[in-house]
Amino acid sequence: MDPAKMAQAAENAASSGGGDSLIVLFTVFALAVFVGYYVVWNVTSALHSPLMSVTNAISSVIIVGALIAAGPMEVHFSKIMGFIAVVLASINIFGGFVVSQRMLQMFRKKG
Repeated sequence: MDPAKMAQAAENAASSGGGDSLIVLFTVFALAVFVGYYVVWNVTSALHSPLMSVTNAISSVIIVGALIAAGPMEVHFSKIMGFIAVVLASINIFGGFVVSQRMLQMFRKKG
């Protein structure tokens, strides 16, 4: 297919709303759950520490987005959800670093 036609089709889909957003969001969520499950359980045990580090980095990106959502001065639903996202992402980052540290200690030689 011609790239110009593909770009036009994507623009038309985006401008028309792209379909029922709740179904699309649920589909993306369900796919993310399946992909996440298979990624985590099919990784060898030696690679779990780097995987934890990557998820901590992703949580850091999420916390930046949550800070942007919580930024406006008016109190709206997005500000409340942004604050909750900041708190949960902070807990996730802290817990992820604690777990990563414990996993790295398992690989250190004693003595």
